[in-house]
Amino acid sequence: MSEIVLGVGASHSTLMNTHWEETLHKDRAERFRDALREARDELARTRPDTVVLIGSNHFRGFWLDLIPPFTIGVGECVASGESGTPKGPQPVDVPLARHIAESLVESGRFDPAFSARLQIDHGQSHAIQYLLDGLDVEIVPLVVNVFAHPLPTLQRCEELGHAVREAVHSFPGDRRVAVVGSGGLSHRLPWPDWREPHGDDEEFMVGAWLDGRANWQKYDARRREIIRAAEASLTPEFDDEFLTLLERGEAHRLTTFTSEELEKAAGNGAQELRTWLLMAAALEHAPARRLAYEPMPEWLTGMGVAVIDPAAVDAGQST
Repeated sequence: MSEIVLGVGASHSTLMNTHWEETLHKDRAERFRDALREARDELARTRPDTVVLIGSNHFRGFWLDLIPPFTIGVGECVASGESGTPKGPQPVDVPLARHIAESLVESGRFDPAFSARLQIDHGQSHAIQYLLDGLDVEIVPLVVNVFAHPLPTLQRCEELGHAVREAVHSFPGDRRVAVVGSGGLSHRLPWPDWREPHGDDEEFMVGAWLDGRANWQKYDARRREIIRAAEASLTPEFDDEFLTLLERGEAHRLTTFTSEELEKAAGNGAQELRTWLLMAAALEHAPARRLAYEPMPEWLTGMGVAVIDPAAVDAGQST
C-alpha cells in the first residue's frame, strides 16, 4: 500500500529572491531560510517518491476567465519562473495524479478540475526551489483558489485533505508520498476584490488577472511596483495561535472561520492557509513540529515552517 511519510507547511515569498540584500531583519530571514533547509532535509530523510504539492495561484497560471476551486495537474506541468523561481517543465507523477483525480470523482465527494498542461507560479515553485532542492522526486500539483472570490470554504479544504489521503492509500504499489502546503501566514496584499475594484491600481490588477493568459509578463513590472509600495500588515499573534493549533493536531479548528473572518483576522494573504489545512488533514492532523516563525515586514508576510512526521508521532516523539 502507498503511504504518506511526511507533511510540510511553509510560507513563500518571492522577495526572498529579489530583495534579500535589502532585507533589514537578516537574522530573521536567515532563521527562516535555515528552517526551509531543515524541512528539505526531513523530506530527504523520509525518501518520498512523490510530493503532493499544494499551492495557491497568483494569476500567472490561472486567470479570471476560468478559476476552479481545486485543480490537479495530471500531465505536463510548467512553472512560470517569475522573480527567480524555477522555470519550465516540472516532473509529474502522472499515474498517481490521475489516480487521485479519478478517485475523488468516483467517491462522489469531489469534482476537481484537472489539467493536462498546468502552469504553476511561485505558489508552488517557491517550494520546489527551496524544499525539493536536489531531491529526486516527482510531484502531483494541486492548486487551490485563494484569491478570486468566491473561495472554497475552509471546511471543504479540510475534507479534500482527508479524501486525498484516502486516494493515496488506495493507489496500487508502494509509493512513498509527502504532502507540502505552501503559503501564508498572515499578510495583506494590495489586491482588490475583483468584483469591485477601486482606483487605477485596482483596475489595473483586475485587468491583468482577466487578460493575462497570453501575455502575463506584460503586466508583471507594474504588479511588482504595486506590491512593493504596500505597507506590511502582519498579525504575529494569529500566526502563533495557528502554529500552536498545528502543533496540537488541532488545525481543523481553522474551519470555524469564514473567508471574511479569516481575512479580517490575518489579511487576504492568510487565505493561503487553506494549503496548510489541506496538508494537515492529509496527515490526519497528527501533531506538527514548528521549525520557525519569523515576522518579515520587508517581505509583507509572517513566515512559518512546520513538519508533520507520522513516524515520530507513532513513536511518541512529537510534541
